[in-house]
Amino acid sequence: MRLYCLPFLALFSCAAGNVNANEVPFLKSLAGEWAGAGMMKRTTSSSPINLDCSFQSKTQGEAFSMNGKCRGLLVVSRAVSAQLTVTGSQYAGQYIGPSGGVSNLNGRRSGDAVNLAVHWSKIINGDRSASMTIQRVGTNSIRIRTVDRDPESGRQVVTSEINLRRR
Repeated sequence: MRLYCLPFLALFSCAAGNVNANEVPFLKSLAGEWAGAGMMKRTTSSSPINLDCSFQSKTQGEAFSMNGKCRGLLVVSRAVSAQLTVTGSQYAGQYIGPSGGVSNLNGRRSGDAVNLAVHWSKIINGDRSASMTIQRVGTNSIRIRTVDRDPESGRQVVTSEINLRRR
């Protein structure tokens, strides 16, 4: 099974020499052990697949890493990775999905959310564009959501959402 819409399962590495001073506390707030559940869709029109996920994240200076796995359909487990660099207020980097293709990420933080444009390594849902939000929800929760455009209707569809709680 090919799972394309899982840009949240992984290693987020935010290393930068010129990190905006406001970004460091935000990045540190994402550190810890996380577990939760959610869903993903293989296409905008497919039925959602329920997921169970767990992550371990760490900070070291201005670097942040998050490693984890999500399991769907009771037996399918996928690891994915992303690397982000923060320069001033700009987040940019690459995402490597389960198929091994390298996709590009770019965006900015707004309040407690990092809003990223995703440029997939290949055509998914009729094009190569989507968006992803990594949002801190209170002190002990994170929501990671991917939204893509349905090629038939033009509507924006949530293709993945994971809600994690600090352990």
